[in-house]
Parts: sequence; structure tokens; C-alpha cells
Amino acid sequence: MALEAVGTVDEPRAARLLMHPLRRRIVELAKEPAGASGMARVLGVPRQKVNYHLSQLARAGVLRHVGKVQRRGLFEQLYQASARMYVLSPRVLGPLAAEVGQMGDAYSASYLMALTSQLQSELRRAQSEARKQGKRLATLSVNTEFRFESAEQQRNFAEGLMKAITELVGRHTAPARSGRGRPYRLVIGSYPIPPERTSRGRKRSAEDERSNQRPARARLPSRPGRRSRTRSGSWTGGSTRWRAKPSSAPR
Repeated sequence: MALEAVGTVDEPRAARLLMHPLRRRIVELAKEPAGASGMARVLGVPRQKVNYHLSQLARAGVLRHVGKVQRRGLFEQLYQASARMYVLSPRVLGPLAAEVGQMGDAYSASYLMALTSQLQSELRRAQSEARKQGKRLATLSVNTEFRFESAEQQRNFAEGLMKAITELVGRHTAPARSGRGRPYRLVIGSYPIPPERTSRGRKRSAEDERSNQRPARARLPSRPGRRSRTRSGSWTGGSTRWRAKPSSAPR
């Protein structure tokens, strides 16, 4: 059975179960169909204990029963994870989940975090509906990194971006309240990339990390005084998939 790339944990029961380190390890081992006896040998714990955790995870929908195998005259049940990776849904927090409507400052980090929470919730529901209809969800994502050398440069960038988005929306979409076509939400956010801490406690930036992983000859020349790197964006829809730099347009 094919695994989802990313599964969403949106039930409090499943979230509580995954807080246990042994259960997380069991789910990791279950990326391929596996039974309690094999997991018990790898984990070094009694098979009965693994069986208990398997049943709990299966009831919560984190694992799926995918068959059985006969060993020494007995049948052992096989389980597989529902996805390769997981994210926690804001739904787990119930009334404590962040709400965009309760954020006053649209330029604050709190507003951006609440917006990503809304994005995750809506995307999960849209994905679920598309799966029920046997359709592929059409999405667009862009991820790019750059640097600002001054506050003026940052301000000019924000003004230019807002102008470009306003023109694109007006030219290529129908008004949101028109009722025509399928509604979409466009979310754009920008934030400073935080430095990562090494095992010795020294702060390491994302640029340092890339420098250690990428040969010098692979670096592309950039304009003097500015360093930037852009990851590919992606557009999926139906049976087609478009991949290009964010500055390109789907063909």
C-alpha cells in the first residue's frame, strides 16, 4: 500500500500517542509492512509490549492493518504507517489554536504564524475532499531565499511585491465575491532566517550550512554585494506538474 508523503495528525488522541518515544519509533519502523516480533527484536522490548502499542496506534489511524503472515504455525498481523512524515494540525489545540481574525497587527510575526495555521487547516480539508473525489489537488508553492542590505531596500521590495500581486490578481482572476469559479487563497510571507546552533553551541547560519554541503564550483555568480538563492516553485494540477523558478509562469 502506497504511503502518503505527509500525513496530518488532527485528532488529540493520535497526538497524545505520538508523544511517547517508543510509539514514534514503532511508526518509523512501520514505513514498510511489519509485525510485532520483528519490531520487538529491533527495539529490544517484549513482543507483547509492541503488540499493545501497535493496536493503540492502529485505532488512532496512525497505522493501518495491511495483512498477516504465518510464522511457526501462528499468524502475525502486519501494520504499516499511514504516511512517511507527519505534521500536527492546529485542530489538536481546539479553542487554543491561533486564529487570524484575533490578530490585530497584520505585520507581526504572530499574524504570520496564525496565517500559516489557517493555511495548514484549510489545505488539510481541501486535500481530504480531493481524495474523496479521486482528484489531485491543484496547489502552487514558491520558496526562495535572499538578503536585504538596508531598510530602504526592504521597504522598496515590499511595495513592489504588493503592487505586482495586486496587478496579477486583478488581471488573471475573478473577484472573490463573484461566485464564479473555484475559490483560492494566496498566502505570502517573509521572515528572517534564524541561525542554527551546532553541537558546540556556536550559531550557524543557513548560508554556512550550504557552504559545507555544496562544492565551491557549484556556486553561481551574483550581483556585487548581494547573495541570493532560489528554490524551484511547483504547480500541480490534474495529471500535469509544472516546475520552474518563481519568476517563470506555467506553460
